Amino acid sequence: MKKLILSTVLITSCLLADTIYVSNEKDNTISVIDSNKNKVIDTIEVGQRPRGILLNKDNTKLYICASDDDTVQVMDIKTKKILYNLPSGEDPEQFALHPNGKELYISNEDDAIVTVVDTVNKTVVAQIEVGVEPEGMAVSPDGTVAINTTETSNFLHWIDTKTKKIIHNTLVDQRPRHIEFTKSGDKVWASSEIGGTVMVVDSKTKKSIAKINFKIPGIFKDLIQPVGIKLTSDGKYAFVALGPANHVAVIDAKTFKVIKYLLVGKRVWQLEFAHNEKKLYTTNGVSGDVSIIDVDSLKVEKSIQVGRYPWGLAVIPSK
Repeated sequence: MKKLILSTVLITSCLLADTIYVSNEKDNTISVIDSNKNKVIDTIEVGQRPRGILLNKDNTKLYICASDDDTVQVMDIKTKKILYNLPSGEDPEQFALHPNGKELYISNEDDAIVTVVDTVNKTVVAQIEVGVEPEGMAVSPDGTVAINTTETSNFLHWIDTKTKKIIHNTLVDQRPRHIEFTKSGDKVWASSEIGGTVMVVDSKTKKSIAKINFKIPGIFKDLIQPVGIKLTSDGKYAFVALGPANHVAVIDAKTFKVIKYLLVGKRVWQLEFAHNEKKLYTTNGVSGDVSIIDVDSLKVEKSIQVGRYPWGLAVIPSK
């Protein structure tokens, strides 16, 4: 009887494994990780310099920013083949999918524009002029607003998703890289790489309500460069990747105070949760690996070697 129960547990555990996709910027590949085995189970060749990646609403397709090919590739999850390319504008780096699952908002770093693409008709809906070097991209949970960060202009550009017009600009610290809405959409977290800060902005007033600074013993301030951000859906924690400081900051999302710093791989860039938010995965560009953080204990469990310069992450939940 005990053997039967143990077998059932093991089988269930295998069935519950998430699938993690990692874009490798230097190798032009996607690494596929099985979260149950915690190892790479496949490597897929894609376009040149893949950076941002995300899944469509039903997790059947993976969108890939093939930056040096000036296109967004669409990969079939089952066959692991590229189905077609979407028009994207030059040098797509990050993008965000509208909650309707149809419109893709794409940052075009070289052109100072945001390109909006209809993923069903495979056509460009609009191109919106923004500041210099657009980078981060997010769409509010209710789908009414998209936000783009511009690295040289140091702005958050608020875009009305109906009119495709900029309705407000919020000045932040130097070189804003990533933005993340809270689950309710009432706040936006924005990282500034050179400024070394994260600003929390009220979505209604579009004004800063908090600025978070970082100080890690033994690490030069210039190396603390906030990039990726992930927020737990319960509003408890914010996790911030600190780039060449090789740490992830854990922040109390209510008080905006840093709780802890977690040592991960070299040049930690982006972050993504497991589907149940029990684990957090980080891409570490220079060390070429993915770190696994246990969210409950706030401890780094292990690292998984992937390709050269891992950049983006996407997770398909277990079924």
